[in-house]
Amino acid sequence: MAHALRGKSAIVGKGYWGLGKTPNTSPMELIAKATQNALTDAGMDLSEIDGVCGGTFYHFFPTLSIAEYLGIKPTWANSDMVGGSSFMSYLVEATMAIQAGLCKNVLICYGSNAKSARDLNGLIETPQWERAYEPMVPVPGYAFTAQRYMHEFNVPKEHFGHVAISARKWAQLNPDATMQDDLTMEEYLNSPMVADPLAVLDCCLMSDGGAAIIVTSADRAKDYQEKPAYFLGGGNAISHREISQAATLTTTCAAESSKRAFEMASVTTKDVDVVELYDAFTINTLLFLEDMGFVKKGEAGAFVADGNIAPGGSLPVNTNGGGLSCVHPGMYGLFCLIEAATQIRGDGGNRQIDDVNIAIAHGNGGTFSNEFTTVLGSEAAL
Repeated sequence: MAHALRGKSAIVGKGYWGLGKTPNTSPMELIAKATQNALTDAGMDLSEIDGVCGGTFYHFFPTLSIAEYLGIKPTWANSDMVGGSSFMSYLVEATMAIQAGLCKNVLICYGSNAKSARDLNGLIETPQWERAYEPMVPVPGYAFTAQRYMHEFNVPKEHFGHVAISARKWAQLNPDATMQDDLTMEEYLNSPMVADPLAVLDCCLMSDGGAAIIVTSADRAKDYQEKPAYFLGGGNAISHREISQAATLTTTCAAESSKRAFEMASVTTKDVDVVELYDAFTINTLLFLEDMGFVKKGEAGAFVADGNIAPGGSLPVNTNGGGLSCVHPGMYGLFCLIEAATQIRGDGGNRQIDDVNIAIAHGNGGTFSNEFTTVLGSEAAL
């Protein structure tokens, strides 16, 4: 039974390094620095790590490269790749491996110098039938869904702008976020178009950065120095590979992944204190809020425009600034997990939400192709 995994593991260490732009730094160096910070955070020695999950934009055998670079020999490893949601999947798989006795402490990590390298053309697979048109993958696919969403629900462009502005307000409370300047609606509406209707300020950042979390069993979690963020539930859903094969453009399979995660965690949307969403584009935030059941279909834009997801709102969303204003080094999913754990632990500084017991970290892979919803909780939520 999937419910048997509820509360069986916890994140006991978290760290990142090199957010923004770090010239002359390799993905492995970024991973190593982030791992060092996560180990220090947990009060754990590298020798205690016997499981590894992770990846980069570059390495073909990522866990082999990671283990060799760090100088460890794990007894279990996994690097299944479904895009930015892979890291949520790794958390579930790490929980299963720990429960099965295959390992004790799993490092989940990621590193990318996407901004400094500035050459993703050879690293991103272009869809077969679209290749002749040389699209700027993955922007056109997301623009396709945004255009349909605006048409189907009569949504004004300003509603997308409120997503970007809300993210920026959170980023201004996070000293590690890349974007700190004020963002006005006028600036948003004047942003250069990339793929209609998505403009520059609808798109996530192109960043460098490394990230890492350490997962152990719930029984061992209290042996480490920081407050654990317990795994309560996870749900996966796969819809398609290419957006041209999607059954619908305005409902993602987050509707399925969130239902599975909430059932495993025994929670509803009313129990959720904070939501960390994979906001590669402004349309993501709107669709995910609807598909996860926080608002009705077509109503997320008005919900966001009323200030509900911004600081002081009724539903804090992307409290670190998200991929739109904090960081996005090619894949963002692990940063969702880190921020969810940060809010559970209560060490978010000026952006910290009071009394967080349930936090959602939701990952997106491909062009709404794979959705993975994760529920983290405090000890009080067990």
